[in-house]
Parts: sequence; structure tokens; C-alpha cells
Amino acid sequence: MSHNEWQEFFDNHAPDYMNNIFTKNTDEEAAFIRSLLQPEPGAAILDVGCGTGRHSVALAKMGYKMTGLDISEGMLKEAERAAEAEGVEVEFIQANARDFKFDRKWDAALCLCEGAFGLLSSEDDPVMQPVSILKNINEALKPGGRLILTCLNGMKKIRNFSKEGIDNGLFDPVNITEKFMMEFDTPEGKKQFRGVEKGFVPSELAIMLKMSGFETEHIWGGTAGNWGRRGIDPDEYEIMVIACKIT
Repeated sequence: MSHNEWQEFFDNHAPDYMNNIFTKNTDEEAAFIRSLLQPEPGAAILDVGCGTGRHSVALAKMGYKMTGLDISEGMLKEAERAAEAEGVEVEFIQANARDFKFDRKWDAALCLCEGAFGLLSSEDDPVMQPVSILKNINEALKPGGRLILTCLNGMKKIRNFSKEGIDNGLFDPVNITEKFMMEFDTPEGKKQFRGVEKGFVPSELAIMLKMSGFETEHIWGGTAGNWGRRGIDPDEYEIMVIACKIT
């Protein structure tokens, strides 16, 4: 598995991740996921970019058979501790969301909170990286399996940047990508890397999902900690997509 800059960042950020304010409504979010998917009792759900496993663990407590996948060993260690603390069994797998392959299928899938989708390494193509993630998820689902995806709202990024930001290379309006410096602590001291985040507009998401074998059911506003069945606010941080595997 190739290394990327976000992997190292999350390996080091893992012990502090659950201090982020957007992690505080996990039980409500898990209940919302259940209301959307309405999975059969004991259904198998794949959580792509599961991070510290907060949704996987919460859904496992509801009786679902959870598999969490993440590129970061540090985040998965935190996830394993969380599952053990809650007394539930969750299968955790270290893999890159853009190139994982399995010989089994799941009833439904999650890809939430930029755990995988929209965070680009220096080697990632801003179109084909998210498409490859969607294709991998599609391949992992049973026919008719549904996906809940949240991603960064490209409309907000477009509204946030002026021509000066574009000219200075901070924002690419063609690929809707933002570049910024990230600093984090490691045992060897502070490190920096240039982070790249991709935002998405609704029409782009619908096209990517169709390319990947999905039918889009809903595109909503969906910022972490405040999910609901509502239209998109152009200034909202995230977008939520509900899609169904058709091929």
C-alpha cells in the first residue's frame, strides 16, 4: 500500500481526533443512517474511511455487522480500542479507499466526513481518485446496495475564494481543489505538508456516481453534527448523497 501525506497526518492526529467538535453527535448520526438505509437486522455494512470507527461502533451496537476500512493505522488502533470499550465486534481493515478489492459483498456502504473522499495526496488525480473510490464501493456492494456519502461542498469553496486566491495558487476553480499548509506533531517534532481538499458540486457528484454504477436518490445538505433531509445551503460545509447500486 502506497504512503501518502494524509496517512501520516491521521496516524499522528488519531489520539486527538475525537476531540473535534463534529464528532459529538455520533449516536444521532447512527440513528439517522439507520433511518435512511433501513437495513435488515444483522445487515453487513462497509464503512469506507472509518477513521476512529465512531459510526462503525455505534451501528455495531445496533446489531449490524460492520466492517471499517481506513488508510491510517493510527486511526484504526483508536477504532479497535473504541469497539473493545463498547463490547462490540467490528472488522477493521487497513487499505487505501482508491484501490481496495474484496471477494465478498456488503448490503450497504458509508463514506463519511472526508474519511477518504475528497482528501487528495500529491499523487492523486482530482477526478479519477474520487471516481476510483466510488467504483470500489460499488464493486463491494450487493445488487441494490445503498451508499451514504458526505463530502465537501464545492459551492462553499467557490464562494470563499477571490481571483487573488486563484492567482496565488490557493484554489483551482477547474478541479475545485484548495491547497493549504498542514502542520502536525510527530515523535520526531513538527512536520508540514501541503494539504489538498477537493470540493464537489451536485451535478459533478451525480455524474461521478453514474460513471461508477450508482443511481443518485438524494443530494442534500449534510454537515457533520447536523444531518437532515434538507436542501443544500451553498455556504454549508458538506453535502450528503444517497445512492443505489444499479450495475
